[in-house]
Amino acid sequence: MSITPDTTPHADDYEAPPPASTPLWIPILIVLLFAGLGVVSYAGYTSRTRLERLENDLSASNAHADLLSKELEQTNTRVAALRGQLDVTSQKLGLTQDELARARTLAQTIQKQQQASDAQLGEQIGQVKQESEQKIGEVSTDLTGAKTDIASTKKDLDDTKSKLTSTIGDLGVQSGLIARNREEVEALKRLNERNIFDFNLTKSKNPQRVGPIQITLRSTDPKRFRFTMTVIADDKAIEKKDRNVDEPMQFYVRGTHTPYEIVVFEVTKDRATGYLSTSKDTGAAPAAAPSAAASPTNAPTASPARQ
Repeated sequence: MSITPDTTPHADDYEAPPPASTPLWIPILIVLLFAGLGVVSYAGYTSRTRLERLENDLSASNAHADLLSKELEQTNTRVAALRGQLDVTSQKLGLTQDELARARTLAQTIQKQQQASDAQLGEQIGQVKQESEQKIGEVSTDLTGAKTDIASTKKDLDDTKSKLTSTIGDLGVQSGLIARNREEVEALKRLNERNIFDFNLTKSKNPQRVGPIQITLRSTDPKRFRFTMTVIADDKAIEKKDRNVDEPMQFYVRGTHTPYEIVVFEVTKDRATGYLSTSKDTGAAPAAAPSAAASPTNAPTASPARQ
């Protein structure tokens, strides 16, 4: 095996060439370059600072401009609202003026109508006053006449009452005023002191109703002015025999303190005319039978008692 000698060069075997000399302008150029870079850097910093300041100022100006723009927009909005309100107010004011004009016209019309109505009312009041005065005069005349009539009626009643007489009845009780004819019967009714039921009875075997009782005319004696009758009251028969004309025939019924009275003031061959008088304390007077002889009714069976 053969060995090849190593011919590769090594570092240790390199020799550096001798240093070359540096030109003078190169350092100067480097210094100038550094100085220029410093100047440029300072100028750039200054420019950048100014630019940032300007940008800040511009941002502030833009923000202020935006604020002013918003305020202007708000102001425009308020102006528009005020203008709308002004238009509405103007319209309302115009409407109010129209309404006021109509109200004035209506007031004038109402005033004229009221004046006409007042005039008409005045005429009506005058007419009513005139009619009232006329009616008052008529009423005064009527009142005077009525007073005269009342006075005359009172005088007539007093005169009639003075003509009526009072006597003792067949029971020994003092009778009230008695009538002796139809005129005096009417006077008794006007006095309204007792209930009066007039009658005109015919002779019959059957009783005839007179007010609240029944009467049977048995007989008459015109020459002697006497008669006989039977009175039926409270289911009791009371015989009044041979009684005289104008003689009060008295009898009591239940519930009364004063007696009933029958007065006959005229007798003929077969009739007896007179009236029944009852006290007011019996309450409302029952319905009276007709003055002429009523239709006969069957009398209740009762034993006659003479009084």
